Amino acid sequence: MGDQEVKLFGLWASPFSKRVEIALKIKGIDYQHVDEDLSNKSPELLKYNPVHKKLPVLLHNGKPICESLVILEYIDETWKSGPSILPKDPYAKAMARFWANFIDDKCIAAMRRIRRGSEGQEKAIEELTEHLKELENELKGKKFFGGDEIGLVDITANVLALWLGVLLELMGIELLTKEKFPRFCEWIDDYLDNSVIKDTLPARENFRVYLSNILKS
Repeated sequence: MGDQEVKLFGLWASPFSKRVEIALKIKGIDYQHVDEDLSNKSPELLKYNPVHKKLPVLLHNGKPICESLVILEYIDETWKSGPSILPKDPYAKAMARFWANFIDDKCIAAMRRIRRGSEGQEKAIEELTEHLKELENELKGKKFFGGDEIGLVDITANVLALWLGVLLELMGIELLTKEKFPRFCEWIDDYLDNSVIKDTLPARENFRVYLSNILKS
């Protein structure tokens, strides 16, 4: 598609930013990464995402696109080279969107309540357990949510592949085990073993230190 300016405003420790980086790398798109400081957001970030003032923001030839799931679809539709992130079949595409929204609306909401460690933590753990059972069931007979290759749901679920495990470990909560979720844990191993994923996600120990400091503050 000729010379293009692709710039990503993100944060190394953000699962939402990493979704976009993974999609760009899967598609083989050259991009510039601007690492933001959430406590001191840049004027550019506030200019390009004035509504939510959140990460990530993809800037494509001067045009900003916000919200990670929206950005993933934009990347897939804009760059036809490389593997598809969303299925071509309309029903399969609708299902992929359903499960991606399920992860954002249900799983991440429960994770946030667990992290707060408030009175509702026990209920949030129960809810997340049920959500993981749903995902365990959805993975039956497949290597990835998208089939044989990583797709929209897998990229969205990176928050469960790395961030969730570190959060539970730091809070001393035993939930994500091979005994309880054998298929889901197998998916985590396959996902984290992928070369693009390995190249993109933060090192577990680095993120562990980062999250530990947040939990203490």
